[in-house]
Amino acid sequence: MAAQNSAGIQTLLDAEREAQKIVQKAREYRTKRVKDARSEAQKEIEDYRKQKDEEFKAYEKEHTSGNKAAEDQADKDIQAQLDEIKKIGEKTGPKVVNDLVRAVMDVRPEVPTKG
Repeated sequence: MAAQNSAGIQTLLDAEREAQKIVQKAREYRTKRVKDARSEAQKEIEDYRKQKDEEFKAYEKEHTSGNKAAEDQADKDIQAQLDEIKKIGEKTGPKVVNDLVRAVMDVRPEVPTKG
């Protein structure tokens, strides 16, 4: 009887070891699947981000082309205004300098009157 009990206990221990191996394999498989899912999700996110970046660049390119023409026209207008200001400065600059020099040099002191 003792031998039969010992054999039964040994069978139970073997079954428990086998069950532990199965559980360990299941845990490893689950861990591997979680890692795979995580890396797959990351890849999908990066692909989606690239797609949206390309869409944004295309949208930006399409909608900024009109702005480029407006910027060029604004630059031309600004340059024309600057040229006009320079011409006026060259034309009236010496007169302004002479007027300032005369105002500083020709001092006419006046006694203030009590008001």
